[in-house]
Amino acid sequence: MTQAAHFDYTGQVVLITGGTKGIGAGIARSFLQAGATVIVCGRNAPEQLPVGNGREAVFMPVDVRDYDAAEAMLATIVREYGHLDVLINNAGGSPHAMAADVSPRFHEGILRLNLIAPLNMAQLANRHMQQQEQGGNILFIGSISALRASPGTAAYGAAKAAILSLTQSLAVEWAPKVRVAAVSPGLIETEQSHLHYGDDAGIQAVADTIPAGRMGKPDDIGNACLYMASPIASYTSGSNLLLNGGGEKPAFLQAGTADN
Repeated sequence: MTQAAHFDYTGQVVLITGGTKGIGAGIARSFLQAGATVIVCGRNAPEQLPVGNGREAVFMPVDVRDYDAAEAMLATIVREYGHLDVLINNAGGSPHAMAADVSPRFHEGILRLNLIAPLNMAQLANRHMQQQEQGGNILFIGSISALRASPGTAAYGAAKAAILSLTQSLAVEWAPKVRVAAVSPGLIETEQSHLHYGDDAGIQAVADTIPAGRMGKPDDIGNACLYMASPIASYTSGSNLLLNGGGEKPAFLQAGTADN
């Protein structure tokens, strides 16, 4: 359940890339509940846009990998709404594929979507935010894959690790006008979880490995973004907030046979 009632984003304009489904939609709902004007972008219009507090997100059709299209979208937002207060770089992902079996083009595509596109979006947003009296906030959505082995999504994990380095560097370069930070989800249950974990029993089996006793929900990430983009998190620039329900139990705990 969102804690949006504790935050007031009335009058603020928030752009969420990939905000039409999964984690992105959860983030969009949280900011809508908090009173923000929320813009979501993606390659294809969804059947249903995120809603919250009796309001609906605004959709803009943009492939974030297309620099010119992204630049035009940012210019349109600032022209139509007067300012952009928060950018959340959420768009990304990767199909499961072993690194030895795919082409260089596959790896390049994953890096382009998960590293180059967010960097370009942040650069474009920063140009506008630096000119605003109130500055702005940029959040990168990272991943637990940046902090541990990511078999089957090696290039994705590498890109997300680079995002954490990028967050720290941009936080230094663009301060104090623009604050840059990251929010890194662990295992999150979305409408597409069955593609990764199978049926309900498979999803529950995964949840049972997490100390919190459940997988995360998109609203958990939305709540974190509400905090990280708010004034009470003004000293979090350059940081990474990891949300993983306590982490994954070490394999040796299951493998060991010695009595404790």
